[in-house]
Amino acid sequence: MLVSRFVLRAFCLTLASSVGFVGCTQESPEPIAATDAEASVYNLTMDTTEFMAHVLEPMADVLWKSAGWILDENEGYYELYPTDDESWLNVHNHGAMIVEAGNLMLLPGRAQDGAWTTYAQATSEVGLRIMSAADAQNNEDLFQAGAQLYSVCTACHQAYNPEILTRFTPGGLTE
Repeated sequence: MLVSRFVLRAFCLTLASSVGFVGCTQESPEPIAATDAEASVYNLTMDTTEFMAHVLEPMADVLWKSAGWILDENEGYYELYPTDDESWLNVHNHGAMIVEAGNLMLLPGRAQDGAWTTYAQATSEVGLRIMSAADAQNNEDLFQAGAQLYSVCTACHQAYNPEILTRFTPGGLTE
């Protein structure tokens, strides 16, 4: 099957994020200590690894599967972009969730030292771009925002779990 570079990249990131976000904090610094008063306000039952695996990564997957195109030997060329108002609203809503996921990364008890704040804020900014692209129903802007989300995720993995990129072999990304 011939697949567009974006779809292949999105698939690779989806696969990487399934393991990568799950492992994003395996060897990262401890979360910044919150005061007892701060920590008691928030329910942080999920640690950062669980948060990434169960909250952020599924939201990103929806967005990556909503942009790009596929060239298949059997089915030919087709696009993944939303085709109706309901689909665009779904993308908008997931963009809003990405904005808030960035904010949740900064909660006392979850935030970490180093560039963590930069990556969390960039996550939120990309979420706003996704929402804007969805509001304008602009395929190219959505595609670019998906690429920006990929860049933010990759940068976080490089900073907090650099070995994640070596876990995959060139032939290991087939379905």
